[in-house]
Order: sequence, then C-alpha cells, then structure tokens
Amino acid sequence: MIELTIDNQKVEVEEGTTILEAASKLNITIPTLCHHENLSPFGACRLCTVEIISDGASGLTTACTYPVEQGIEVRTNSEKALEARKLAAQLLLAKCPSSKEIQDIAKGLGVERLKVEVKEEECILCGLCVRACQEIVGLGVIRFIDRGVNRDVEEPFIEASPDICIGCGTCFYVCPTGYIKMAEAGGKRTIWGREFELKKCKVCGNYWAPEAQLEYIREKLDLPQDFFDVCPNCK
Repeated sequence: MIELTIDNQKVEVEEGTTILEAASKLNITIPTLCHHENLSPFGACRLCTVEIISDGASGLTTACTYPVEQGIEVRTNSEKALEARKLAAQLLLAKCPSSKEIQDIAKGLGVERLKVEVKEEECILCGLCVRACQEIVGLGVIRFIDRGVNRDVEEPFIEASPDICIGCGTCFYVCPTGYIKMAEAGGKRTIWGREFELKKCKVCGNYWAPEAQLEYIREKLDLPQDFFDVCPNCK
C-alpha cells in the first residue's frame, strides 16, 4: 500500500492508483472533463491540476494521470493549482463558449469573463470519444489527426470512419460538449453522417438498438441468430 497526504488528510491506496482516485476516497472533488472511470487516463483538459510536494520540491500535475507515490503531499486547492485550473477553464470556455458543462465548471472556478479570443467551436479534443470507441467498443472508428510531436502547424482534430461504425452511440454519450450529433426517427439512427436501421422488438414493437451494433455483439459473443429479436425490457 502507498501512503500519501491529500489536503492534510492521510490516505492509503494501492500502488498504481491515481491522485484523482485517491482523492475520491477522501470525498475530495477535483474537477475534470476528459476523465472517465472506465477509460484510460488522458490529461487533456488540465482541469484536475493539483500541486505536489515531494522532497521539498513543488510542482503541478494532472491528478487523473499521476500515480500515487509514497510520502508525497498533494494540495488540490492551493493557489498554484487553482490558477492553473482557471487558465485551463478560460481556454476551454473560449474554445467552446456554448457548452453548458464547461460553463458550469468555469463558474465553479470563479472564471467570470474571458481574457482570450473566443473561437466558437465544439470539440475540445478531450479524447473521450476516441478512447471509448477503442477501449469499450473495440473498433477505433474515431482517431486524432495531426497530433503528436511530428504534427503539422494546424490544430489537431478528430476524424471518424463511418464505414466501420456500428451506430452504438457510445461516443455521443461520453462527449461533454455536444460536438458529436446523433438523431433517431422512423426506426433509423443517424450518427457521423451514416444512417443505421434500428432493431424492432418482436414483442413490444419498439425500436431499441442499431441492427449493426447488435450483429457486432452477437458475432463477437457467438450468440444465437435470434438472440436480439426481443428487447431487454420484454425478455
């Protein structure tokens, strides 16, 4: 077990635990936008920045990516940490000023007016959709373009391959800004510019999931051909 101090409280956690996870055991809330407990840490939004004191030296790091170390002191609300979070919130709000979730986080951090240029975009490159598609769905439909040390001068962006999409909507559900659009009407679901037929339950007659998604699951788990003829509510 690893022992550390977070906001003057001692806590013991298993090796490999992140500071964000350790703080949650103490009911200490650290804001974050790119984190999901079922996905690998990414550290893109920088909203979970904390101050770490180790061997007398102080430094800033993202709580969602930093694994705990024996004896370190973590300050989640120090002046340094809060200033870094406010800057991160400023940049995110300037990029996506219409996002209610970003607005709420910025307000909670005391960011009342922007000091940087507003861009009026929707994607903040949090990577949630990319990771969810790769790690949960197992397809990798969405990917980053122009990201990394060898990227062009253009800002990175995400790109989807609709031809391999199964219409599950996982990316839509994890997107915090509403950048990913999904709509359903007339027994069809539209996402990433592609239309998917929805499965109709043989009992209640309700449409409940894309046929492509269900067939993907059925083949992956080697389920019977008629396994998804009835929706979960009617089984």
